[in-house]
Amino acid sequence: MVKHQPLQVYERQLCLSCLTGIYGCRWKRYQRSHDDTTKWELLWSLILLFTFCLLLVWFYFWWEAHNDYNEFNWFLYNRSGEWSDSTIPILATTAAGFTYIAFLMVLALCHVAVGQQLNLHWLHKIGVSAALLTTVAAVIYVSQVWGEEWDVVPISLQATGPFLHIGALAAVTALSWIVAGQVARADKTRFQVVVLLLYLSVLLGLYLVPLSITSPCIMERSNLRPRPDVIGHQGAPMLAPENTLVSFQRALQMNVTGLEADVAISMDGVPFLMRDRTLRRTTDVEKLFPDRRMEDAAFFNWTDLRQLNAGQWFLEDDPFWMVHTLSPAEKRLLSNQSVCSLEQLLALAVPRNRTVVIRLRRPPAGHPCHHSWINDTLETVRSAGVPPSLVMWTPDEDRDQVRRTSPELLQTSLWKRSPQTLRQQGISRLLLRYNQASTQDVREFSKSNMSLTLYTVNEPWLYSVLWCSAVPSVSSEAPQVLKKLPYPIWLMRPDEYCLIWVSADLVSFAVVIGIFIFQKFRMSGMRSYNPEQIMLSAAVRRSSREVNIMKEKLIFSEVSNGMGTTEELYMENGYDYYTNQGITQ
Repeated sequence: MVKHQPLQVYERQLCLSCLTGIYGCRWKRYQRSHDDTTKWELLWSLILLFTFCLLLVWFYFWWEAHNDYNEFNWFLYNRSGEWSDSTIPILATTAAGFTYIAFLMVLALCHVAVGQQLNLHWLHKIGVSAALLTTVAAVIYVSQVWGEEWDVVPISLQATGPFLHIGALAAVTALSWIVAGQVARADKTRFQVVVLLLYLSVLLGLYLVPLSITSPCIMERSNLRPRPDVIGHQGAPMLAPENTLVSFQRALQMNVTGLEADVAISMDGVPFLMRDRTLRRTTDVEKLFPDRRMEDAAFFNWTDLRQLNAGQWFLEDDPFWMVHTLSPAEKRLLSNQSVCSLEQLLALAVPRNRTVVIRLRRPPAGHPCHHSWINDTLETVRSAGVPPSLVMWTPDEDRDQVRRTSPELLQTSLWKRSPQTLRQQGISRLLLRYNQASTQDVREFSKSNMSLTLYTVNEPWLYSVLWCSAVPSVSSEAPQVLKKLPYPIWLMRPDEYCLIWVSADLVSFAVVIGIFIFQKFRMSGMRSYNPEQIMLSAAVRRSSREVNIMKEKLIFSEVSNGMGTTEELYMENGYDYYTNQGITQ
């Protein structure tokens, strides 16, 4: 009597079950497969990879756009007329979507590492599709509403590029374990060559990426210029309601070098401080003048404006999430603020010898001061006894007349032009958004003795980059943050960066070579087989019904925790165990 080996007793593989179960809802071992992934599933893997990359860029964009969250909310307010902090739901959904897609990517890589067939469950396919379409729609919308903000990505790379390069190099080096395993396990030379070429191309590109990384903070420490001056944009709007007297007082407490304000003109010719066209967002106009809530702020006289409360909205809306840091006494002070006039601002700045940046807005047509707005503002400046050399004049209208009547005013332009053109127009200063001036522009303006101020700079990383770029001054909504920065966040000599770069590349190369050698040694002479595949492969050219019967017996044997002999299993399905041929019925 010939004895036959019993069927193999399988150990429970909890990790593998969770891996295939979560990714493709394949919780049983008979549902797994080491077969090649189908073309359809390969397509879904590519979609998953693309979605991951897109969400990574989108998440990075919003992380670095923190500097301009208030600007984004203000843009949306101007379009919708309703104030809300839209960045919170965007950040929440972005973080949730990125975490979900990144988790699926890790599961997919683990499938490849253990040689399992990729088979994404249909629920995950719906989730990936929803994440992809939502992100694409969000990118298109932001590009239309806030397109200039995309410039924050290349600017931020000047601060994060060297560190992102190290992180990307570490991630791709770690992937060499999976790549080496696939190459060592593959039977086709063509597949091995394609995988190796793709991986080595990516790796070589990362090795050479530092050649294209430029950062002003990679410099000799002796070349670092003095820290940029800080101008309080609308005072200190993170600590107090914007364009109010207490806001400018808080900014002066931070030892700012100047104050910047948005100026409108009332019906009776009084210049006052207001950023919006209407009074709805920053005052209680709906309570006192409900019929005029949509009216232009310039159509109110100064008596009516003085009645409005310009501080309570700050405590209710909490635009910068800072109200919780205020004491009860501070809250009472802020809740009683009124609309501030230009004369009050000048009276506050002059004794402290601080520069005042005036962003003057022309009254609408039909306003009594529609044609005299320049002269009315100049008269207010002269009557306040302000030295003209402390006032940065920004309007382009009637600039020649302003220069003749007040030649000592600091003529400032809000539009980027060549130094030669600006000099011909008698302009000595530029006030630009931080994305409108490159490091090369800063050098050109510096050589031309043209003073440059960039706005709105709130984040330490951005302030550090501009500091290393030798920008002379910035306008900020967060002077209390920037004034606490004694030095750029990081500063690295070129030879230090070169040493770090070369060392990281050499370590990565050595690790990759070691992993490939180890995987080749580990896989040599060894080939992984799926026991179900071995069993089912014996039934070559059998009908699908017979193969299903064999699967059912494997399932039954697992459930009952008892195995029949190999001969019995084959004979019951009309298959000769010894001859590998079917038994004739």
